[in-house]
Amino acid sequence: MPTPSPFLTSDLAGPDTRPGTLVFCFPPAGGSPRAFLPWQRALGDDAELAAFCPPGRGHRHREPHVASVAELAAGAAEAVRAAADRPFVLFGHSLGAVVAFEAARLLSGHSHLRHLIASGCSAPSLLPTRRVVDIARLEGKTFTEAVGFFGGLPPEVIADEELAELLLPSLRADFRVVAGYEYRPGAPLDIPVTLVNGRDDPHVDATALTPWERECVRPPELRWADGGHFYFEPDPTAVTAVVRSVIADARDAGGERWQHVEVI
Repeated sequence: MPTPSPFLTSDLAGPDTRPGTLVFCFPPAGGSPRAFLPWQRALGDDAELAAFCPPGRGHRHREPHVASVAELAAGAAEAVRAAADRPFVLFGHSLGAVVAFEAARLLSGHSHLRHLIASGCSAPSLLPTRRVVDIARLEGKTFTEAVGFFGGLPPEVIADEELAELLLPSLRADFRVVAGYEYRPGAPLDIPVTLVNGRDDPHVDATALTPWERECVRPPELRWADGGHFYFEPDPTAVTAVVRSVIADARDAGGERWQHVEVI
């Protein structure tokens, strides 16, 4: 039986989408790639969105789980190479941003790679943070309560230990993956990079973003959105507007439009 594609696509994509830009999206710790698919409506026919499903999850549940960011990134880069027959952008949130960053490194020099959008993520050289390392060691209700710091978990999940144990095994596994991340200095990315973060994110602030400059040939574009770590829930407009802007720039043959922007 052939291995299923790691990417999910939305049935909201229009019939004329294929000539446009591909947007590969990488989910946060414990996140479902299907949560990205409704974003296709906001992108319209300008792009086709493809959401990465890690091994051991969703339709890839028969595949063995991976234990490191490096392995996730390698698998993602291989899958992108196989699928990217036109210009593409990488988008990742939180853990997904780290995977997208490492995949972008592996894809350096790819003729179709246009942009990296890293959302809700401290500079890779600062990872893993002490908070994530400490949380990754926890079990049971203490783990669930600690993860609640980031937001994104319904109160009923945090309050119900049995429900949490049923729903959160992948989240716990992903925290351990992040906690084991080993940053290695490398050549700066020779593509535009945009950083998107919530103004009220308790985990990522401006000082945690500054070292991103060392990872890019051009200074990264910084965007702030109202909200916390999951600033795009329940309304993804803030982030889909950034993606649309990046797609427009990727199509623009006029050259350098990468400017430092502070406000959405």
